[in-house]
Amino acid sequence: MGAVSDLLKNIPIPRMAKVRQHFERERLSDIPAAVRREMDREEVRAVVRPGMRIAITAGSRGVANLAVVIREVAAFLKEQGACPFVIPAMGSHGGATAEGQKAVIAEYGVTEENVGCPVLATMEVKQIGSLEDGRPILINRLAAEADGIISLNRIKAHTAFRGRFESGVMKMLAIGLGCQAGAEVCHRQGIEHLGPNVEKFSLGILRHAKVILGVGLIENAYDETAKIRVMTREQLPFEEPLLLAEAKEKMARLLFDQVDVLIVDYIGKNISGEGMDPNIAGRWIVPNIQAGIRASRIGILDLTDETLGNFVGLGMADTCSRRVIDKISTENTYPNSLTSTVTMLCKLPMFFEGHKQTIQATIKMVPGVDPKDVTMIRIGSTLAMDTIWISENLLEKAKQIPGLEVLGDAEEMIFDENGDLFP
Repeated sequence: MGAVSDLLKNIPIPRMAKVRQHFERERLSDIPAAVRREMDREEVRAVVRPGMRIAITAGSRGVANLAVVIREVAAFLKEQGACPFVIPAMGSHGGATAEGQKAVIAEYGVTEENVGCPVLATMEVKQIGSLEDGRPILINRLAAEADGIISLNRIKAHTAFRGRFESGVMKMLAIGLGCQAGAEVCHRQGIEHLGPNVEKFSLGILRHAKVILGVGLIENAYDETAKIRVMTREQLPFEEPLLLAEAKEKMARLLFDQVDVLIVDYIGKNISGEGMDPNIAGRWIVPNIQAGIRASRIGILDLTDETLGNFVGLGMADTCSRRVIDKISTENTYPNSLTSTVTMLCKLPMFFEGHKQTIQATIKMVPGVDPKDVTMIRIGSTLAMDTIWISENLLEKAKQIPGLEVLGDAEEMIFDENGDLFP
């Protein structure tokens, strides 16, 4: 027992109750049929010609049904006589290497075997034009050399800026398709300029590149595919803002306004661009955005396997477990900050030996509140908002919140011999 253990050993952990958050749950029942309906529209078929080599983008997020959607898009293109192939399009993610980016999308099932067409990767870029201010427009060489490009991505609220285009098909063009070099040009002016720059570069790519279609996916609050929309290049800049507004209405959230302690079981790049979505967790790298729960302290218990050691977003937390530290990969993480110029996301918080000690430390560091009176919420991740755990002293409040269902009595948290909640 050392000084840290002595300071934490008597910090009480509240009894926790499981509750369910209810959200609207419209979803597509037949994903292949939905893709087929969209791709089989006359204006979509008109842009696909026999013999065309067409690049389809695949990003670094855990998008629901990603491999299925790509497979169906590729199958339709082949039926039209085209030659589709998939390219990882994720800026500097995957350690900013072609092999790393292929490994990321393989984790999501995007392999040649699963999607029925080649998966090709490169970090080489070609300049296809310039913005009015002279900045170069760079895109993936394989995409630049193709006869057509299909930008495919989930559309949702961004984790660092607000704008006409946030996370989605247009940002995929500006950041994902730009590889590390193009993403760096777009980020170079700093995070406060990222929204306007995403718009400038994506519109520049639409002008200069052979973009033929955009495939936008919207998910409901349960991370299920709620809508698929295929847009022509002409429709894309006008339709995506409408789809973004629809996606924001469907977003999951924590139905509490504030809490003393938020414990997050898992963060990772497959969950959010910032490991945990600030639209839910409430921690932002820019001060002018206020959304999500207001939590005095946040603790992280683990990294997802799919994130491959990328710990972007960990710097937004106050504490984490040693398990997190043991899994981190600077090679897979630092390229993100070196490209975006945002250092905070890659900083390391205080870390503690096990889950129990991590939770106790997080509770102890809540200012102005006696540890026995701390309110606490625990979530699996910011992608798992249906079932959460709340401290016993939040139960009466929970009963007054529409959409919350208390599933049982508060119980002690059960830790194993290592002080962990799960393996």
